[in-house]
Amino acid sequence: MYVIYVNDRPIRLLSGSTPSTSPDLVETPSTHLTARYGGKAHSLLNYVDMLEKGSPKVKSVDIVHDDLEVLWKDFKGHFEWIAAAGGIVNRQNSAKVLFIYRRGFWDLPKGKLDPGEDAPTAALREVQEETGLKEVSLGEQLPTTYHTYRKKKGARVLKPTYWYRMESNQLELRPEAAEGIERAEWREIRSVLDDELPIYHSLRHLLENI
Repeated sequence: MYVIYVNDRPIRLLSGSTPSTSPDLVETPSTHLTARYGGKAHSLLNYVDMLEKGSPKVKSVDIVHDDLEVLWKDFKGHFEWIAAAGGIVNRQNSAKVLFIYRRGFWDLPKGKLDPGEDAPTAALREVQEETGLKEVSLGEQLPTTYHTYRKKKGARVLKPTYWYRMESNQLELRPEAAEGIERAEWREIRSVLDDELPIYHSLRHLLENI
C-alpha cells in the first residue's frame, strides 16, 4: 500500500480486491471513494483533481489494481519527484519529541535532499539546521510519507519524505527563522495531536503509528 496526501487528503493505492474502509485514514465513509484502476494512466489525475480542489463530497480515495507496482509507477508518472528527509527526535530519557511550528502548523524538522546527498545525511542536516541541535544521534528508519503540491507555474510535485528516529540530550533549541519556523519545542506527541493548532494529516498518521 502507498498513501499519498493531496491537499492534506489521502489517496491510498492498493492491490487486490476492493478493501474495506480503514478508520485510521477515512474520517467519514460518506465522503470516501473507492475505484478500480483500469490501466489508463491519465484517469488517475481525476482523483488527484478532486482532492486538490477540496471537494466536500470526496475527502479520501482508494484506488485498487491487481499489480500495485504498476499502479504506483503510473501514478508517479504524473509528478516531478523531489525527495526530502527529516527526523522524529526523542529527548533522551523522556517521552518528549522535538516539534517545530511553521506557517500555521505543527511540523517535524525536515527538508529537501541536496544533490548527491543520501537520505540519512539530509535528515540529520535538516534537523540540525532547523532546530539548532548539535548533539543528535541517528537511529532506525521510519515509514516514508508522501504528499503532493504544485509549483508556481503549475507543475505537480510528488514529495517522499524519508523519516528517521533520532535522539538528543540537548535542551536548548534555536528555530531557524529564515525557514519560517516560529517555535521549536520539546513536546509529548499526544499533547501536539490534541492541540487546537493543526498538524498535517500525514504527520498525524505517522506519529500515531510509530
